This record gives sequence, structure tokens and C-alpha cells, in this order.
Amino acid sequence: MALVTPMKSDGEIDWVRFGDLIEWQIDQGTEAIIPVGTTGESATVSMKEHFSLVKSAVEAAAGRVPVIAGTGANSTSEAIELTKAAKNSRADACLLVTPYYNKPTQRGLFQHFSEIARSVELPQILYNVPSRTGCDLLPETIAHLNESDLVIGIKEATGDLERAKAIMSTSDIKVYSGDDETSCDLMLMGGSGTISVTANVAPMRVAKMSEAALSGNFELAKNLDSELRGLHRDLFLESNPIPVKWALYEMGKIENGIRLPMTELAPEHHHLLRESLLQAGAI
Repeated sequence: MALVTPMKSDGEIDWVRFGDLIEWQIDQGTEAIIPVGTTGESATVSMKEHFSLVKSAVEAAAGRVPVIAGTGANSTSEAIELTKAAKNSRADACLLVTPYYNKPTQRGLFQHFSEIARSVELPQILYNVPSRTGCDLLPETIAHLNESDLVIGIKEATGDLERAKAIMSTSDIKVYSGDDETSCDLMLMGGSGTISVTANVAPMRVAKMSEAALSGNFELAKNLDSELRGLHRDLFLESNPIPVKWALYEMGKIENGIRLPMTELAPEHHHLLRESLLQAGAI
């Protein structure tokens, strides 16, 4: 699951709550923790904080579940630095979002990820979310990258199931959903799992739904997913991670801290998200 970075009201990282969240996630059945991904506000934490968050997550997990460190950046050299630090902290793998804003070509994307693999011997999960980054990692490029032993998976967040099918048909890379609304369907059609935002607030339900979907239990998976539909939708009422951090605050799990330019969830959305939390049994 894509873990938030809990912060105090002044924007400082809440290290105690960070450890508490990881403990709760493991207790609820989450099978892997991803700190400092885009849900973890990687864009607004400092490099020093980034290193510390990965190290703290590894220490808190204590080998009970894998820790997959978010180490993506729009600079190849920075992504290498972050990935080296993750390896030194004994993270199990890294999650590498495509470079954002500068819009590299497919050739540039291939060279970017290849250079990271050449520089750091740590398993990579690629992350494609063109709605946020402004560039799209295409299936043929993914297949080419999958020729490296270190590129083991992709978090595909377009929400396009036909795209996921195309990736699966052109390579044997593990495909993980990065879109909660379509995650159940992706797993039922052969995906390897989900890297979920919804799991921040309903970890046990997402874990059980995923288990059912991965085992091919269509009816159970769909029934469990129906209870999460409101959260899948309303956790994106504003840009992630604004709604999910408010939801965790409403649940008493974290303080209501977030860093600019992200702001607290607008009051007009509180009722909708609270109703979805109730529907999912999260509060």
C-alpha cells in the first residue's frame, strides 16, 4: 500500500504516528509498505527526510513485510541517489515514478530507468501515472525494460484495463494496479496486486478483496470491492493525498498536517468522504 506521511499541524513529520501507521497496516493484513511515494508527499519532503522515512519504515517493518521505497524523481541523478540510499537502508525494492513535468520521450524513459538499474542493484517497480506526470510509459517500452532482471513490476495507474492487458501480452512483468476503482478488475484478469491509496483507511478490507481477486473468487472479490466503492471515488475528491490524510485525521490516526502547496480538504467535501468511511466500516 502507498503510505501517507503523517505530519503535525505545523507540517513537521510525525515520526511516532508514522511508526504507528505501519504497525496498524501490518496488523490489518497489508503485505507490503511503500513509504515516500507520491501519496507520501515525496515532492515536498527534503532529501534528508526522504532518507529517514525509508530507514524508519524498514526499522518499523522489521522484516515482517517488504518495504518498497519510493525513489522516483524527474532527475535521473536524483533518482539514483534516492535509490542508493534506499538500498543502504535495506529496503526490499524501489518504486520509480516516471519523470514528471519535463516529458521525456520513450527513448529517454528507457535510458532513465536503465541507468538507475545499472547504478543500483535493487529490484525496481516502475510507476506510470500520466495524469499526474505528463508522460506515459508505453507497453512496448515496459517490455523492453523488463529485459533487465532488476525491473520486476509496474504500478499501472491509468485505470485503463485494455492498457493493462497490452502490458501483460507484451511481457511477463508483474502488473500492479495504481487505480483503486479498477484494481479489483485488474487483479481478476491476471494482475499481480494493487498499490492502494484506499488501503490507508481500510487496510483489512482491501487485503481481503485482493486475496479474493488474486485467487479468482470473482463473486467474493466483487462483493468486498462494492463496500469500498465510495472510498475509491471520494479519496480523489481533491488531489491525492489531500482526502486520504483528512480521512485518517477523521479516524484519529494522524494529525491534520499537510505541506504546501497541498492544503487541507475543503469543508464541502467532508460529508461525502465521511459517508464513504462509514459505508466501508472504517469509522
